[in-house]
Amino acid sequence: MPKKPSKSPAGKGPNTPAKKPAGVAAKRPKGAAKAAPVDPSQERIVRALETIAAHLSAQGNPTLEPESFERADAFVWHPNGRLAAVPRVSRVELFLLKGVDRMRDILMENTERFANGLPANNALLWGARGMGKSSLVKAAHASLNAERNPTDKLKLIEIHREDIESLPALMECLRASSFRFIVFCDDLSFDGNDASYKSLKAVLEGGIEGRPENVILYATSNRRHLLAREMIENERSTAINPGEAVEEKVSLSDRFGLWLGFHRCSQDEYLAMVRGYCSHFGIKIDDEALEREALEWSTTRGSRSGRVAWQFVQELAGRLGVKLTMM
Repeated sequence: MPKKPSKSPAGKGPNTPAKKPAGVAAKRPKGAAKAAPVDPSQERIVRALETIAAHLSAQGNPTLEPESFERADAFVWHPNGRLAAVPRVSRVELFLLKGVDRMRDILMENTERFANGLPANNALLWGARGMGKSSLVKAAHASLNAERNPTDKLKLIEIHREDIESLPALMECLRASSFRFIVFCDDLSFDGNDASYKSLKAVLEGGIEGRPENVILYATSNRRHLLAREMIENERSTAINPGEAVEEKVSLSDRFGLWLGFHRCSQDEYLAMVRGYCSHFGIKIDDEALEREALEWSTTRGSRSGRVAWQFVQELAGRLGVKLTMM
């Protein structure tokens, strides 16, 4: 008698396909996969990075537009390649700068040689604050231009300290011009890990292209070597060869062939500055009272300088109702 087949548990028959091991996902049909949702914050980050990249690219390749240097004697350089004309320069008359006679004569002689097409040096005016370093540069430029024909006038171009890396682009813009230029940087100094001074070194001297013959650079600084003392001392204490590291940093000031040091003025020089301003602007006051008030003002400020003298004269003129009209 034939044996009946034994009952198998459900799903355990011989023709039942084997169960897939746990953890193995079934394949989806093509085209059925859903795209992962995009995080809005990631889109904003991408757009911001693209904007920053475009901005940096524009800064690195400024568009140099031709400028008409005949419409003004002074300009301000912008790193995007634009020269903005300055119709009226903030300055004082050369004869009002007291206590800097020697530096004035040297800078005037150097500037006049340059204006006449003769060899001249880049100049670094360094020293005590408020002693007329930047005022002397602007006054020397105006004094020379007062006696020159319009086609022979010097052009003064100010470049800001934070834009010093764009100096090569400015030089390229000025190289082909028939005018002669004083490129002026006020309060030039470098701190921390700022390495932009290396670009300045190549432009001043040492670069393959060199400084254009129609350009000279004047800079002012409170530091003779343009670098903080701690930067130099750190190099001496941490570098493997401290001598070479220090030489690399202080060699920037060596690129300036003319060093003019400004030092704190004496009491007599300070009073001479005050009297000179009062005489020029017609401020009438008893000399004894003027001296007493001027010395009291300098004592409250803790220093004597041309800047302090000018600030006192502004206070005095305002109190006496005298208007100060600069040239």
